[in-house]
Amino acid sequence: MSKKEIIYIKENLVSQFLFSDTRSAIFWLLVRLYVGYAWLKAGWGKIHNDAWIGENGGAAVAGFVQGAIAKSTETKDVAGWYATFLENMVLPNAKGFAFIVAYGEVLVGLGLIVGLLTGIAAFFGALMNVSFLFAGTVSTNPILFILATWLVLAWKVAGWYGLDRFALPKLGTPWSKIDTDD
Repeated sequence: MSKKEIIYIKENLVSQFLFSDTRSAIFWLLVRLYVGYAWLKAGWGKIHNDAWIGENGGAAVAGFVQGAIAKSTETKDVAGWYATFLENMVLPNAKGFAFIVAYGEVLVGLGLIVGLLTGIAAFFGALMNVSFLFAGTVSTNPILFILATWLVLAWKVAGWYGLDRFALPKLGTPWSKIDTDD
């Protein structure tokens, strides 16, 4: 059996500071609160809207999907493969998707605001942003997608000022203190 060589590539100082140093946590707190509030506000509006959740639940999703399908034939804003997915998967299940989107937005918003499982919440927020972008809706989705992606990268410190500070060590996050002369 041959011995394998392991090569360790040290992280550069900027990415180390942003993604592994709790001194950057205040920056991530501000990003988290902004993105979390945007998601919570959007989801809260949906769960209190009859076209999303309630007697007419799914009507808003059906209208949105039909608009995206129309865009796919009129413009290049929606890819054909995504329009096929929307037509065959989302449209027939509009009521279920409305529930998932509305409550998913609320959960992502709450997770980011309280800083609990920040990386996971940000991932699902980014997934929803990409879904909306694929459907041809720009709005705030590009900026929220970028910020959510950064939060995913910063998962180790993004929830430092939040519940992750207590939850992640219990889940096995390998945090360690480094003594400095400062």
